[in-house]
Amino acid sequence: MSNKNDDNSHLIQAYNRMMSHLRTAFEQAEKGTPPTLEILLGKAKSKLIELEEATLEEAEKVGNYLKRDMEDVANYLAGPEAKELSDWIKFDIQQIEKRALELFGSVADKTKLALFELEQQAAHAHDYHTGEITGIGTLHCSSCGQAMHFTTTGHIPPCPKCHHTVFTRDTDEG
Repeated sequence: MSNKNDDNSHLIQAYNRMMSHLRTAFEQAEKGTPPTLEILLGKAKSKLIELEEATLEEAEKVGNYLKRDMEDVANYLAGPEAKELSDWIKFDIQQIEKRALELFGSVADKTKLALFELEQQAAHAHDYHTGEITGIGTLHCSSCGQAMHFTTTGHIPPCPKCHHTVFTRDTDEG
């Protein structure tokens, strides 16, 4: 059995591969009626399992992380204060690996097609928890407000300041 760091690394790689499969599914979708995020995530999960890049349990877990992140960015881009994807991420784009930004941005742009559906489902911000995987962006500790910047997909550690384990993505800051 692998240790926890190996498991986290595997899930981070699975998140990035699922994001890539999701992008491909968006690109291959018919132009007339765009599929929902749920349908495309299902295809991406199936592809991950089919290629033996993740188990069913891992694909479900990573799919939930990816859906949470996609809903957050879609809600931000649909909101009245939305500017650019870089504003949602909340730090200098120069810090982000070019490939990761292109991949995340291409999926986020295509997600605009499903914004109305997501707006109806998103009554409140999503909580992020230690041990989960998240995409690029900034999370804030729900207890002390400490910001944690993710320049690549990563495992969410406890807050470095107060060691609490619940975070939010604050999209109201400028």
